[in-house]
Amino acid sequence: MSQRRKVTRFSVSLPPSLVEEFDETWRGMRYDNRSKAVHDAVRGFITDVQWMRRESGSVVGVVLVLRYLDRPGVTEEIAAVRHGFRGVISSVQQRYVEENKVLEVVGVEGDAGEIKRLTQELMALKGVKQVKASIISP
Repeated sequence: MSQRRKVTRFSVSLPPSLVEEFDETWRGMRYDNRSKAVHDAVRGFITDVQWMRRESGSVVGVVLVLRYLDRPGVTEEIAAVRHGFRGVISSVQQRYVEENKVLEVVGVEGDAGEIKRLTQELMALKGVKQVKASIISP
């Protein structure tokens, strides 16, 4: 006799337009059903929030930095920040995405608090358009 995994059912109220967009998205991603898509979305939300709350512990991931090329000094400022966090930076890749923008993919591994400080320092720089971290606990 197989043992079924327990689940909890709950209701969520959303605007119809958001439900339509969500349904189009999960179907386009080839999910079998809405429940699995919601499960993954909730898991992703929890992971993101937990990472932001962590003060320490080992994590691994990437920090995406979209920056302007035409902002004087930003390249040097970013290099200086990266240099200060070289203990948690494992790699850096750059890709020119527009004539005046570069996307940097910064591989990170180490203490969550240090990586959080790295992302915060990068976000504070003038000439940085956006910073997004995708972090997981190994």
